[in-house]
Amino acid sequence: MHEMSLCEGIVQVLEQEAERQSFQKVNRVRLEIGALAGVEISALRFGFDVVTRGTLAEGAALEIIEQPATAWCLSCMRPVKIQQRYDPCPECGTYQLQVTEGEDLKIKDLEVE
Repeated sequence: MHEMSLCEGIVQVLEQEAERQSFQKVNRVRLEIGALAGVEISALRFGFDVVTRGTLAEGAALEIIEQPATAWCLSCMRPVKIQQRYDPCPECGTYQLQVTEGEDLKIKDLEVE
């Protein structure tokens, strides 16, 4: 379950930012997760609750913003929405797609004190 290690990485970022920006507690974390990021959201929520125990983010609310996946169709020469990697173009049916969005997991913002 790589979601646990993702949560550990998030806590490390929070601790670094707390030191850099001089805050003591994290009340809310908002994450953007792309549809192609390969993250099981329910496992990430569980892992976040476990990993944040005893840290500055203990009890913090976790908000997840799911980002759709888009790709550039080399045949249509325009962006298209896709559901998963290796989908055909929903417009022309070719498989000449280059993913442009939807692979990221990033911390969008924090609510701290």
